Amino acid sequence: MNKRMMLLAVSALCMGGGATAQEAKLNPVNMMTEWGEQVTPENAWREYPRPQLKRDQWVSLNGLWDYAIASRDAAKPEHFDGKILVPFAPESVLSGVQQAVTPEEKLWYRKTFHVADSWKGKTVLLHFDAVDWEAEVWLNGKKLGVHRGGNDPFHFDITSALKRGEQLLEVAVWDPTDTGTQPRGKQVLDPKGIWYTPVTGIWQSVWLEPVEKTHVTAILPEPDIDKGIVLLKNKVNGALGGEKLEIKVLDRGNTIAAATAAPNEPVSLAVPNARLWSPADPHLYRLEVRVVKGGRVLDRVESYFAMRKISKGKDALGYERMLLNNKPLFQYGPLDQGWWPDGLLTPPSEKAMLYDMEVLKEMGFNMLRKHIKVEPSRYYYYADSIGLLVWQDMVSGFATAEQEVQHVKANAEKDWDRPAASAEQFEAEWKAIMDHLRFFPSIVVWVPFNEGWGQYNTKRVVEWTMAYDPSRIVNGVSGWTDRGVGHMNDAHHYPGPGMEPASENPGRIIVLGEFGGLGWPMEEHLWNPGMRNWGYRTYYSEGELVKEYADLLHNLQPMIGRGLAAAVYTQTTDVEGEVNGLITYDRKRVKIVPHLMRILHEPLFRQPQQWQTAAEDSELAPQDLQVYRQKLSEAQLLAPDPAIFSVERGPVKFKKGQQGALLRVFTLDQPGEQLQLRLLAHADIRIFLNGKEVVSKFVNTRRHYDEINLSAFRDFLIDGKNTLLLEVSDARGPADVDVGLFVR
Repeated sequence: MNKRMMLLAVSALCMGGGATAQEAKLNPVNMMTEWGEQVTPENAWREYPRPQLKRDQWVSLNGLWDYAIASRDAAKPEHFDGKILVPFAPESVLSGVQQAVTPEEKLWYRKTFHVADSWKGKTVLLHFDAVDWEAEVWLNGKKLGVHRGGNDPFHFDITSALKRGEQLLEVAVWDPTDTGTQPRGKQVLDPKGIWYTPVTGIWQSVWLEPVEKTHVTAILPEPDIDKGIVLLKNKVNGALGGEKLEIKVLDRGNTIAAATAAPNEPVSLAVPNARLWSPADPHLYRLEVRVVKGGRVLDRVESYFAMRKISKGKDALGYERMLLNNKPLFQYGPLDQGWWPDGLLTPPSEKAMLYDMEVLKEMGFNMLRKHIKVEPSRYYYYADSIGLLVWQDMVSGFATAEQEVQHVKANAEKDWDRPAASAEQFEAEWKAIMDHLRFFPSIVVWVPFNEGWGQYNTKRVVEWTMAYDPSRIVNGVSGWTDRGVGHMNDAHHYPGPGMEPASENPGRIIVLGEFGGLGWPMEEHLWNPGMRNWGYRTYYSEGELVKEYADLLHNLQPMIGRGLAAAVYTQTTDVEGEVNGLITYDRKRVKIVPHLMRILHEPLFRQPQQWQTAAEDSELAPQDLQVYRQKLSEAQLLAPDPAIFSVERGPVKFKKGQQGALLRVFTLDQPGEQLQLRLLAHADIRIFLNGKEVVSKFVNTRRHYDEINLSAFRDFLIDGKNTLLLEVSDARGPADVDVGLFVR
C-alpha cells in the first residue's frame, strides 16, 4: 500500500468509509499538495519543534490519536469515533477525519504513551504548540489545567501525574469559531469569499521533554550593533542558589565569546567585528547555554541570534523609512496567509512550509506579511536562516453575527466598544504571541489590527505594543481605520498602487499594506470549480497576468521617491475561493516565472530620487481644475481648446453616467526623465499628454488615488507649457475626479 492509499484508508476508517456531504463541503475536490500525498502517521511533523531553545532529549506525540465529537455539555466519552492524525485539525484531509466541529460540540482526544526509564527523577513537560481554542487536559485522570488561546504554545509539568507503565492523555477542545469574539483569523463556519474553512483542536505539534528541576525556560537575545554587543536575557526555573549560567557564542564552529553569570540576570557579550544580518546575508550566531552547579551540568540548550537592528529614521530625501542596520531598506513582499488545502492552518510538512519561503526568495522579495496567523516556531527559524523579513499580524477576532458593529469602517469616528472580557482575552493572547515570537530576528514589524476587524481602543493597544517591544516597528492599523498612532500610516489600495501623502504624516512611515490581488483561476487547480473564484482583477493567461503585474510595479516604483517605504502584494498563494496568489493553492503551479519576478522587483531597491510637483492634486487642499461637462470630439481630445473649459475646485463631481473632460496645464523648465500621475476617478478614463494618447482606458472602481507611471511617454513632454487631458466616461456616480502630476 502506497502512502497516499494509506492516508485514505485511515480517513475511511475514521469516517466509517465513504465520502460524506460534509467532506465534500470541507474540501470539494479533495485537493492535495505533493507533500500532503507523502504524509503518514509515522512521519507527520517529526522535526524538533522549538529551534530557539533546543535540547537533545524529547519525544514527539504526533501521530494517530483516538477522537470523538460530542455535545459540548456531554460527559467524557467512553467510546471514540475513530483515529485522527495529530497535528492536523479534524476539518482537514490530512487528519483522516474531515468533519466540522460546531460551537455546540466538543472535540475529544485520547492518546496513550510510555515515558522512558531514563527520565526517572526528571521533571517531564508536556508541550502543545497550538490548540484552537479552549483546551482542557488530563493525564491519568488528573486534570492538568485549561488553556484558552488558539495560536500560542503552552505546556504542563506532568511529573506528579505520571504512573508506572502506560500513560493516558485526554484532551477536550471547544472552539466557538465565528460565533465568539476570540482571536480566530479568517475561520468561519460558512466559508466563502475571503473567509476560510474552520480549524478546531490541535493544529501544531504535541511533544514531551525531560528536564531537571532547575532548567532554562527562555532565552531572549537583544543585539546592539552600535555597541557591538548582544544582551542575553534568560529565565531559569527552579534556581535555588549557587547555580551558574555558562554561555558560549559560536561562529562557524569557533567560540568567539564566552561568559559566566548568575541565572535570571541579563548577560552582555561582545561580538567583535559583527557580521550583520540582512536578507542578502542572513548570518546567524550559535549559542550554547549550560546551567551548572557544583560541577554538575543541570541543563544544556542550544540557541542562536542575529546581529541586526530595525529602527525608524529619515533618509537622504527627508522621508521616514524603516532602517535595517541603520540604513534605509525598501521592504517588498507578499501578504502570506499560510493556508493549505490538505492541512488548512497546518502545513503538510516542514518541506512544504519551506517551499513557499524559498519561492518568495527566488522571486526577489525581501519581506512577507504573515497575515492574521501564527506559524510553527520552525517557520520563523527558516525566515531567520534564509533572510526573509516578517511583519507579524495579530490574529483578529470578532463574531460575524455582529460584524457590522465589530468591523470598524474606514471613516468611523469611534472604535468598537469591545466587551471587557473579550478585550482582556485579546490582549492576553497578543501578549502571549509576542512573548513567543519576539526571539526571532526576522520579525521586524508587529501589526495589532487589520482593516478594522475587531478594532478597539486603538491608541491604548498600539501604544502598549510599542512600549512592550521597543526594539521593533509597530504598524498599529494595517489599512482603513488609522488613528494616528503607531510608527506607520498603512493604506490598502486594490488593485492600486496608491499611498497616503507623506507630508500629512510627519514622523510616520508611509506604507502600502495591501495592493494588487490580481487573479488567475487556473482550471486544474481550483478549490471550487464552477463556483466564483475571484481576484480584485481576473485574468486568464500568464501573459495577461505578467503584463498587469508589470504595470503595477512600474507604477509603484516612482512612489518610493515620494516617501513610500514598503509595499505588500496580495498574495503568496491562492486560498480556497481566492485565486489572486502567485502560486496555486495546491502549490503545483507558479503563475509567474520567479526569474522574471526578480527582474521586475529589482528597480524597487534602487536608491530613491527626489520628485517635484508639476500639478498639485486636491487631496490635501482644493485646486483649480479646468472642467468640460460634455463629450469632446476626437479632434478636441487631441487639441483641446482651453476656452471651452470652466474652472472648478477639485476634486470635481460627475453624475452617474455623465461624460466630460478635465484639463491641466503645467509648465516645465526642462522635461525631466520620469513622469508620475496621481489619479482619483470613479469612472472610465482616457489620458492625453500634449495631444497624444498615453492611456487608452483606466478603470478605477474604488474611491482612492491611484498612481500611473507615464515615464515611457516622457518624449511627449516639451519645455514650457504642457497639457494633460482626462476624458471621463461612464461615471459610476456620483464620481469624484482629480489629478496631480509629479516629475523627476
